[in-house]
Amino acid sequence: MNDQLATPARRAAVLFILVTVFLDMLSFGIVIPVLPKLVEEFFSGDTAQAAVLYGLMGTAWAFMQFFCSPIQGALSDRFGRRPVVLLSNLGLGLDYIVMALAPNVAWLVAGRVISGMASSSFSTAGAYIADVTPPAQRAAAFGKIGMLFGLGFIFGPALGGWLGAIDPRLPFWGAAALSLMNACYGFFVLPESLSSDKRTPFTWARANPVGSLVLLRSHHELVGLATVSFLGYLAHAALPGVSVLYMGYRYGWGTASVGMMMAGVGVAAMIVQGGLIGPITNRFGERRTMLMGLLCGSVGFSVYGLAPEGWIFCLGIPVMAFWGLTGPATQALMTRRISSSEQGQLQGAIASINGMTGMIGPTLFTQTFAFFIRSNSLLNPQHSGLSTSLDLPGAPFLLASLMLLSAAVIAWRTTKTKG
Repeated sequence: MNDQLATPARRAAVLFILVTVFLDMLSFGIVIPVLPKLVEEFFSGDTAQAAVLYGLMGTAWAFMQFFCSPIQGALSDRFGRRPVVLLSNLGLGLDYIVMALAPNVAWLVAGRVISGMASSSFSTAGAYIADVTPPAQRAAAFGKIGMLFGLGFIFGPALGGWLGAIDPRLPFWGAAALSLMNACYGFFVLPESLSSDKRTPFTWARANPVGSLVLLRSHHELVGLATVSFLGYLAHAALPGVSVLYMGYRYGWGTASVGMMMAGVGVAAMIVQGGLIGPITNRFGERRTMLMGLLCGSVGFSVYGLAPEGWIFCLGIPVMAFWGLTGPATQALMTRRISSSEQGQLQGAIASINGMTGMIGPTLFTQTFAFFIRSNSLLNPQHSGLSTSLDLPGAPFLLASLMLLSAAVIAWRTTKTKG
C-alpha cells in the first residue's frame, strides 16, 4: 500500500479503479450473448462445429494472455499501474472494432488474439487494489471488484442480447465505444497507485510466463493456493465456453433469453461479492470463506449440468453465486505472503495461471459438449453401436463440479494449519 496516500485519497483511488473495471466488464459482457452465435452463423447453424471452433478461439485468446500478462505485470511494477490500464483499454477498443467488422472467422480469430494481448486491466486492477488497501481489507476490496463484474454482467449481456436482436454486429460497436471511453476516463482521472520508490526494474526473467510463476514457490502455501486457483479458473472456463450454446441446444433459449439469464447471474454475483463477502470473511476468516465458496460452486455446477428444464437451471444461480467468495479470499491470502514491490508480478502470475487454464479449458469443455451432443445426432441405423446414454449435454458442467470439489480438498489440506 502507498504510505503516501491518505485515507480519502486511497478511497478515491479505489473508486476510480472500480469504475474502470466496471466499464471493462460492461464492454466484455455485451459481446457474450452474440459471439458464439456469430461463429455459429459462419458455419450455417452447425452447433457442434461452431463449438469446436469457438473453443479454439478461446485457446488462442488464453495463449496470448498467458504470454503477455506476466510482461504487463512486470511493466506495471516498473512503470506503474496507470499506463498499463490505459494501454489495455485502448487495445480492447481496437479489438472490438476488428470483431465488429469481421467478414469471416479469420477476422474473429484475429480479434480474439488482440483481446488476449490487451486484456490485462483485470489483473492490473488487482495489483492496484493491493497497492492502496491494507491486507486485512483486501478480501472485501477484491470482492468489490467481483461486485463490479456482477454489475457488468447485469447490464452487459442484457444490453448485448437486446442490441444483438437488432443486429449481431451492434454489440461489438457498443463494446468498442465503452472501452475507448474507459481509456479516456482513465487518462484524465485515474491516479497512479505505485510510488516510484517501490518500483522494481523490468527483467525478462520476471516477465516471462515461467519466470513469473517462480514467485509462487517463495512460500509453501502459495503453491497450494495457486493450484486451487488453477482448478477454479479451469472450471470457470465451462461457463463462457459452452453456456450460450448449451442453453440454446437444451432449453431452446434465444439471444434475449440468454442475456436476461446472465443478467440474473450478475445480480446474484453482485449481492454476494459486493454485500456479503466482507461480513462473511470477517465472521469466518479467509480460509473458511474460500472453502465455502468452492463447495457452493461444485454444487451449482452439478445443478447446471443435471437440470432437465430451464427453470431448474435457474435454481442453481444463487448457489453458484456463493462460488464468488472463493476468488477474493484466495487472492487476499496470496497477497499477504509477498512484498508490495511484487504485487504486479503476483497478479501477472495469477493471470498466467488463468491463461494456462484458458488454453486448456475452452477446448476441453467445448469438445466435451460437442462429443455428447454429436453422439446423440449419430444415433441411426448406420451407427447402431452408440447408446442414448451418451446424450449428456450437461457433461462439461459436471466435469467442472468435480474440479471444484478437488480444489476444495487441496485448499483444506494446504491451509489446515492456519485456522
